[in-house]
Amino acid sequence: MKSTWRPSSLLLLLQLSCASLHGGSKPNFVLIMVDDLGIGDLGCYGNATLRTPNIDQLAREGVTLTHHIAAASLCTPSRAAFLTGRYPIRSGVVGHHRPGVFLFNAASGGLPSQEVTFANIAKQQGYETALIGKWHLGLNCESSDDHCHHPSIHGFNYFFGIPVTNLRDCQPGQGTVFQIHKYLPYRTLAIVLVSAASLHYMGVLSMRRGLVVSLLCLSALVTGLTAGFIMMMPYLNCVLMRDHRVVEQPFTSENLTQRMTHEAVDFMERNSGGPFLLFFSFIQVHTAMFASAAFRGTSRHGIYGDAVHEVDWSVGQIMQTLDRLELRETTLVYLTSDQGAHVEEISSTGEVNRGWNGIYKAGKSTNWEGGIRVPGILRWPGSIPSGRQVDEPTSNMDLFPTVVRLSGESVPEDREIDGHDLMDLLRGRVERSTHEFLFHYCNVYLNAVRWHPRNSSSVWKAFYFTPNFYPENETACFHTHACFCSSDYVTYHDPPLLFDLTRDPSETTPLTPDTEPAFHAVLAAMEEAADAHRRSVKPVESQMSVWNLIWKPWLQPCCSTLSQLCQCQQEEEDVGGATTEDHSS
Repeated sequence: MKSTWRPSSLLLLLQLSCASLHGGSKPNFVLIMVDDLGIGDLGCYGNATLRTPNIDQLAREGVTLTHHIAAASLCTPSRAAFLTGRYPIRSGVVGHHRPGVFLFNAASGGLPSQEVTFANIAKQQGYETALIGKWHLGLNCESSDDHCHHPSIHGFNYFFGIPVTNLRDCQPGQGTVFQIHKYLPYRTLAIVLVSAASLHYMGVLSMRRGLVVSLLCLSALVTGLTAGFIMMMPYLNCVLMRDHRVVEQPFTSENLTQRMTHEAVDFMERNSGGPFLLFFSFIQVHTAMFASAAFRGTSRHGIYGDAVHEVDWSVGQIMQTLDRLELRETTLVYLTSDQGAHVEEISSTGEVNRGWNGIYKAGKSTNWEGGIRVPGILRWPGSIPSGRQVDEPTSNMDLFPTVVRLSGESVPEDREIDGHDLMDLLRGRVERSTHEFLFHYCNVYLNAVRWHPRNSSSVWKAFYFTPNFYPENETACFHTHACFCSSDYVTYHDPPLLFDLTRDPSETTPLTPDTEPAFHAVLAAMEEAADAHRRSVKPVESQMSVWNLIWKPWLQPCCSTLSQLCQCQQEEEDVGGATTEDHSS
């Protein structure tokens, strides 16, 4: 019998051959994390007023996760979980004290060196690795240049970015993040001092004049030192590094995203022979808000929207580079946000600088869905299908085992790994997520539990406590600029607040025994799982103790001298091949 080859048969053979090649080779990884981006800020998640064509195209060409959860609602612990695949409580990147993130380059806390990141393992597997952008997981331990928490310690061969975060203090005219007046009882102290002085001069209260003068002088001194320290913050905290060298102090925000994009393109070009792992960690759209000149005024949402447009342009540049280098089919691309949008963000001049979390309640610093449900987009042409949507619960911790296994290594067995490999779910080989329970922490405190029973489509969520919003008719904490976990700022619930997210994704109406027949059984199962989880958590040193959080002058990076306020500009600004001519597309 004569065999007949048809074009369709040849095409099928070629596709199978490509799939086999992908299965046996190591892919490149481009992992993109935007800072404080709301899930509702992207067109592919329903936004109709911001233009994100490049990210939307990425979603069309890959898989969109609609129930993707950040392991924490603040930058530092979320990033620790993302890199290690472990709840931050396991690495000690949590604490009992606010704010729950590192605020100083000269703090001694950070991601412990004994933690294993996907970059560590990829490097061992022969990958060239780079982190470009925000780190926010510590820098020094004992001296200003020991770099015990530097990205290089955690597997990144190359680093260009900022060791902490982009604070309001880093942008002239945007005020300060150190709003100490909101937390210290200045008004009470002033009333006490004025009242005491008045009573003294009226003869009601006998006080030595020297004591009154001393108290007033002490108050003035403390106020002066605090103001001076805040004025120094741009010089101390706003630091740009290349590998282990400070190259700008303070850094200039304008065109920084373009410079980072050029660095990413250059890294991919240098390592196009592969394999490589690039973690592109945007400084935008966290405050202080900035956008390059070509993007200012391009959106209907002020400087925040302009920054989102610039982020989308940058993503487009990275995707175009992969195409130009013919790396599209050999590169797994992932895009997410470290947590939900910061809904309390209003500038010192009253401009609204916050993103949109869509239908989800509240935002960053809370474990309401708006604080932890984030974009999740993955593309790998030929290896995962295009145009697919996955509604099952997934976590940013899942990238750790996914990257580790695709790089050719096994997941470490000497520690608890909380993330699960995503590939079967992405490829459609399984329909259900392997996450039955997810645990949501606010600092060191277990705040909520999520349960997706194996025999049910429901996703239950129980809150042990919730933040006290202010004003009460808002879903935000405007009085403190972020919501806190300590007892003075929360309301405890016994029994816990219970929601079924499949019926009430906006968490508007807690269930009761009258409205949900399985109320008590569901809570009992979740409490049993929470107890088992608590037992699995081994005590470790807190990286966010008061001592590890405070500013220490001997740890301060300084690229000139203190008399020069550590200022330096050791690199000429170079945006290289980064062009913004297509930003309006």
